[in-house]
Amino acid sequence: MIRMVTMVVVAAALAFARAEDEELRVLRSPAFRRAMLGEFGMRTEVEPRVTEAERALLEKVAAAMGARGGMAAARRMLENAVTPSSSAALDFALAHLGFLEGDLDRAAAGYARAIAKFPAFLRAHKQLGVVHVRAGRFGEAVPRLARAIELGGGDGLTYGLLGFACLQTDRLTAAESAYRMAILLQPDVPDWRLGLARVFFRQGRHAEVVALCDELIRAEPNRPEYRALQAGAYLGLRETQKATELYEMLDLAGHATPEMLQTLGDVQLRDGYADLAADAYLRALERGGAAHIERTVRAAELLAARGSPAEAQRLADRVREIAAGSLDDSMKIRLLKLAARAAAAQGEPAEEQIRRLEEIVASDPLDGETLILLAQHHAAAGDLDRATLLFERAAAIEATEADARLRHAQCLVRAGRYADALPLLKRAQELRPRDEVARYLEQVERMARLRRGTASAAGGGQ
Repeated sequence: MIRMVTMVVVAAALAFARAEDEELRVLRSPAFRRAMLGEFGMRTEVEPRVTEAERALLEKVAAAMGARGGMAAARRMLENAVTPSSSAALDFALAHLGFLEGDLDRAAAGYARAIAKFPAFLRAHKQLGVVHVRAGRFGEAVPRLARAIELGGGDGLTYGLLGFACLQTDRLTAAESAYRMAILLQPDVPDWRLGLARVFFRQGRHAEVVALCDELIRAEPNRPEYRALQAGAYLGLRETQKATELYEMLDLAGHATPEMLQTLGDVQLRDGYADLAADAYLRALERGGAAHIERTVRAAELLAARGSPAEAQRLADRVREIAAGSLDDSMKIRLLKLAARAAAAQGEPAEEQIRRLEEIVASDPLDGETLILLAQHHAAAGDLDRATLLFERAAAIEATEADARLRHAQCLVRAGRYADALPLLKRAQELRPRDEVARYLEQVERMARLRRGTASAAGGGQ
């Protein structure tokens, strides 16, 4: 976006020039003098009048800026000349110096003073809008740029900047209209079509995004943002294979961000390619570093939940290597749980699995999910009393009560204790109604009735 802003006037390019000699050459150019002097006194409806003395001063200012080290001298001349009764043109010129020197707050204040003196000052409105865009104050930029257009300054750049500011402030309909006008007036500026594509993306018009990005890629095949946006649009159209190809192309070219690689991993996991997803998540971690730890652990948990514990463990191991001793307690517990899942999936002995789970519970006594897993292990080992204590601890935690009651009931059913399981199942269904639990409850009630009937018949026979 900065590239667009620098097109406002020739002088604005100075803020981004690298060599002092190049700056001085531009400062001495006729184009710069026109930018400084403008049409003061010529278009009186949108430009303030200047006296002969003020015009002479502006000439001196422009000349001073063309000399090495002359910016400070130019600023002093203007600061000494600006008064409440002086022309708004001097305030504008002083503000413009602030803009060229990168002091956006000083520039904004100066342009605002110029507008206060001459409310129809077209260039001041436009430049103040530009400053607000540069400073990220998009809500303040919109009315200034709109006013510049209203005053007759509706060139392609102003419409384009207005479109950008509207997009950043969620005025999508206005942004679309502004970008369309910018494209009409400056059809060879690709940023306006890119902006329009982003508006379409925000509106969910993904097919139009794809079409616009095709045009942009043909014109400038080396700009990665076009393919990135198109990949997102393909995801919106549920064409995941095309999105995957674009993300991989960006990755091979070295342009893929950690967020893009994370999205690539999500897409590949959704399509059933857990190993490829893990590779993408790892590349995202390598590029994102410590800032990407949380998202990587979440991806590992997702892999484990989808039945790919080995891939999940690959991510967890790399997280430990990168984060070293900087992991907090909650993250350590999450990694321990991932290790426990991976070990269980790979057939680790039950005693070792219990040891891992007890380590997690010791670190976090209120981890209901781990309490349930540990209880199930003890129940499977035949220690139902120990399992019951653990199930009760998990049931005392609101978030896991329903699952704890259900898993406890299942263990009791396997032990043939149907009557004891019934109140647990009813409580689980009351907390979280589920069709499958309702059917299971009916089956257990039937088994409990049969058991009671059998017991009664045996008692009667005696």
